[in-house]
Amino acid sequence: MSEFDNGVILVTGAASGIGAAVATRLASDGAKKLILCDCNEDLLRDFAFSLPCERQMLVGDVSDERLWASADLTGLTHAVVNAGIATGGTIDSLAFADWRRVMAVNLDGAFLTLQAAMRAIAAAGRGGAIVVTASVSGIKAEPGVGAYGASKAGVLQLARIAAKEGAASRIRVNAIAPGGVETPIWRDVPEIREMIEEKGEDAVFKAMAQMATPLGRFARPEEIAEQIAFLLSDRAAFMTGACLVSDGGYSL
Repeated sequence: MSEFDNGVILVTGAASGIGAAVATRLASDGAKKLILCDCNEDLLRDFAFSLPCERQMLVGDVSDERLWASADLTGLTHAVVNAGIATGGTIDSLAFADWRRVMAVNLDGAFLTLQAAMRAIAAAGRGGAIVVTASVSGIKAEPGVGAYGASKAGVLQLARIAAKEGAASRIRVNAIAPGGVETPIWRDVPEIREMIEEKGEDAVFKAMAQMATPLGRFARPEEIAEQIAFLLSDRAAFMTGACLVSDGGYSL
């Protein structure tokens, strides 16, 4: 029997990066059905067709209540609350509109996703597991990431509270806090996007990792997906309210 046989699993931010790697990992582990959510319909459809399991697509903004009011999450057993965006800028220079945009997706979207997932898992009556993608930026302070770091600190606390509230329905909720990961989210930060366009992604990732990460590299999305799969699985059956920091030593 595969690890996620009969699993009906929601993954947000599923069209690329960590979300796509998680969906691929869960499909290969026998998931019965993946509910894939992203705002990029074309990218999501192209990716979904590559998966060897039943797929249901949920296209829209995770911070939109209407998306979740109409979503069919029948039989849900697991969820990965992963959708997120980033921006850069010091507190004294960051536009309030950029602050609100990041908070809407990363924190409001996480709340609405958790709410919908917890209701669906509880209604199914079998219990389940949820993983929330946070970030080491929600733990370690650095200049220039005020909006992103604050949103991810909020997500960490939200996951802990969800773990306490979900326990009565046998719903485990854990978080993962990656450091640098080789994903498209870096292009959300204007300064990093300019560097990537000038020098190429590989060179920029290598330079940033060697500057700040003791292990000297960024993680691959597949590595983070493996750890998320562990937290969702019965191998982590006694873990809830925990945060797995996976940052190559960056937070030391």
